[in-house]
This record gives sequence, structure tokens and C-alpha cells, in this order.
Amino acid sequence: MGHSVKYLESAKKALNSLPADVQRRIINATAALAETPRPSGCKKLRGRDAYRVRIGDYRVIYEIRDDELIVLIIRVAHRKEVYS
Repeated sequence: MGHSVKYLESAKKALNSLPADVQRRIINATAALAETPRPSGCKKLRGRDAYRVRIGDYRVIYEIRDDELIVLIIRVAHRKEVYS
């Protein structure tokens, strides 16, 4: 059984402010995290219990809660802004 993908309100708001084609790519990539929460190319972030996945010029920061089977999307932003 796969994980379910949930978004923080702030991440949902950031996603909705992006162009439609970028939104579609990010939604497809985050939906794939339900089956494979740690895909090749994801990176564990230092200093926090979170991961990053690249989608073009955008980054998605997320936590994996294996005990609850949830992938929680924390942040969606352009690569220049995501870590600040």
C-alpha cells in the first residue's frame, strides 16, 4: 500500500500561483511520491528530517511519515527561493 500525499496550505498556495504547465508537472511528480517516496534523484536535506525533489527550475521540499503512510509537501518554490 502506498503513501498518501498531503500539502501544507502554504505549499498549496505557492503551487496555485505558478503557471499551469509548471503546476501540472509538479502535481504529477508529487503524485508519484505516493508510490515511491524516496525516488532516485531525491535528496535528504541536512539539518532537518525532509527531502527535496527537483522539477525543472522548481523544488519540492517534503517530509515522509512512514508510520502514518503520509508524504507531506512542505514547500514548493523556484530554486532561487526555496531554501531561504
